[in-house]
Amino acid sequence: MGENTPARVVADADVLAADLLCGGAARAALDHVRRHSWVALVASDVLLDDAEAVVAELADSDLAADWRERIEREREPVDHPEGDHPALASAYRGEAGHVLSYDEELRSAKTGLALNEHMQVSVRTPDAFAALFDAEALYELVEGGAYPGPDRDPRA
Repeated sequence: MGENTPARVVADADVLAADLLCGGAARAALDHVRRHSWVALVASDVLLDDAEAVVAELADSDLAADWRERIEREREPVDHPEGDHPALASAYRGEAGHVLSYDEELRSAKTGLALNEHMQVSVRTPDAFAALFDAEALYELVEGGAYPGPDRDPRA
C-alpha cells in the first residue's frame, strides 16, 4: 500500500444514507468531495451494499436502486477481503486519508490508536470534516499551484 492522501475520502454507510435521506452535515461534507474532480470518494461494493440496504429499509427499494446507480458513477471502487469493516477496509485499500462516520466506536481514541499502526487516517463526523475542509490548502498540498476553485456541480 502507498501513502494515504487527504484528497481521498470514505463515507461509511450511515453517512452515505444520511446524505441522500437527510441532507445536513452528511450532504455538506460529501458536497466538498463532489465539488472537486481532484477529490475522490472511495468505496467498496460491500460498503455500497450496506448503504443501499439502509436506504431501502428507511425509504424504499426504488430509491435505493436509483441511488446505487448514481453512486457507482461517483465513487472510485476498491476491493477488500471478505469480513473486513467496509469503511475501514475501503480507506486502507483506497489509500484514503479520511473516513466519515457517525459510529462512535470508529471515532474512539482506542480505534484511532489501532488504526495508526496500519495507516494514517482521520475518522470524524461529517460535520467535523465539513467544518475543517479547506479546499485551497488541500489543493496546494495534493495538486500544487493556485487553487482554481470548485470544478463540478455537486447536484449534477
